[in-house]
Amino acid sequence: MRLDKFLKVARILKRRTVSKELAANQRVIVNGRVAKPSTDIKAGDIIEVVFGQRSLTVRVLEVKDIVRKNEASDLYEVVEEKYLEEESDT
Repeated sequence: MRLDKFLKVARILKRRTVSKELAANQRVIVNGRVAKPSTDIKAGDIIEVVFGQRSLTVRVLEVKDIVRKNEASDLYEVVEEKYLEEESDT
């Protein structure tokens, strides 16, 4: 499954267009490498998404084309969630 579609199906991001935009701007890393929206995702992959002042790292447990809202979180497990420090100009 494509990276942009997985992020939407798993409800990590609300819209596929947002997923594409983040990946196109090199803010998504899959298995330690900057990923394109078309990067193939499979079980066991580690995805890091940086948006705003937040970084979310998840491990893909399962890949499905269609899932219900209450089952979406079963597709991944959160490995790390951190808030990035704002750079100060002092």
